[in-house]
Amino acid sequence: MERDRYVDFLRALAICMVVLGHWLITALVREPGGGIAAPELLAEIPWTQWLTLGFQIMPLFFLAGGHAAGGSWARTRAAGGTAAPWLARRALRLLLPAAAYCGLVLLAVGICSAAGVDRSTLRLAGWAMAMQFWFLPVYLLLSALTPVLHAAHRRWGLRVPAAMGAVAVAAGTLVTAGAPASLGPVNYVLVWGVAYQLGFCWRDGQLTRPLAAAMAGGGALAFAALITLGPYPVSLIRVTGETVGNTDPPSPAMLAWVVAQAGGCLLAAPAARRALRGVRVGRAVAFLGGASMTLYLWHMLPVLLAAVFYLAGLAPGAPFGSAAWWALRVPWLLVLAVLLGGVLAVLRPLERALARLSGALAPPPGARRDHPVLLWAGLACCVTALAHWSVYGLAPDGRFPTLPALAFAVGTALVTLPHRPATGTPRDGGTAAPVREAA
Repeated sequence: MERDRYVDFLRALAICMVVLGHWLITALVREPGGGIAAPELLAEIPWTQWLTLGFQIMPLFFLAGGHAAGGSWARTRAAGGTAAPWLARRALRLLLPAAAYCGLVLLAVGICSAAGVDRSTLRLAGWAMAMQFWFLPVYLLLSALTPVLHAAHRRWGLRVPAAMGAVAVAAGTLVTAGAPASLGPVNYVLVWGVAYQLGFCWRDGQLTRPLAAAMAGGGALAFAALITLGPYPVSLIRVTGETVGNTDPPSPAMLAWVVAQAGGCLLAAPAARRALRGVRVGRAVAFLGGASMTLYLWHMLPVLLAAVFYLAGLAPGAPFGSAAWWALRVPWLLVLAVLLGGVLAVLRPLERALARLSGALAPPPGARRDHPVLLWAGLACCVTALAHWSVYGLAPDGRFPTLPALAFAVGTALVTLPHRPATGTPRDGGTAAPVREAA
């Protein structure tokens, strides 16, 4: 099956915008005593919260992810495949790079902790290296739920994301009104699940152009109303001091933004596909797609490397938020891009080795899992550890996170347990067809 380059482009674009957004809002300021402060740009300069409307495009990643997963699962079902091996293949593509990343960072945390590095500094560095982890447990959960979600999609179509959205609005409203905070995490699956489910609908041609226009316009108007008349802020990233936020957990305003972005993406699809026909563009999209997990996981390391220049007093200084400071954002982004290019070059052999390992460990089409409960247990361990790190960082309180690290290691090992190859023939006496799976 020919790949839809536009779907690959959306995922690559989402990752790149996340990287640029994190770099842009990260501010390092050298203090008179020689230390480094990291003022929160969105809190210190409130107008910059409007910039998050351009950089928060993770809804497109979930939309594209649903499109790809829907096609992959449909082909697996058609070939007689089952859920556990399919999920194991997809989970490995996320967990193996994440395991390598966490292993190296935790090794550094252990060494620094033993060497007596200041705990507050270690905690801040550990948080910076894990701030992007929120995406992984959510995406793993949606991947695990794909067989159920896709079955609902085949039966009810667009009514499924509509129902999920309605429940998300109700849950978000109750949390804002003072309901127990334990209700909030449900919206991580519901709100991002709406984008994922719309990906199914997109692939099956259910999102017509008039409907896409209604989604774009209606979602934008709902977002404007919720931030103007409702209690929700404009920032699509949590800002310190806010009693109500849009991302932690996702709010009804974030849901409106998801719908608006999905509609705009569908309206732009014909023109974007024409622009993506070039060979060079295709190669660039393919490269970014292949390196997307490396980019996503490692993009804050250049910030820590750049901090060395501030500690040494080599970085140019300007009053925080001044015109000169904003002018220095351009070389700041360029320096980080160069450093990230070096990081990618160093990690390229590791990236290729992980790809080979994923291929070797991935169950073949038609494989069977003798004990699928171990797969679900492994995923639960990984999701729990990743969610913990996304909140507290990889060095909570400046210490090595022993229990989450153990849970993640055990969970990853359970996911990689071998599958039993299919034996015999399908029930109809024919030969099982090979399954080609989209990334």
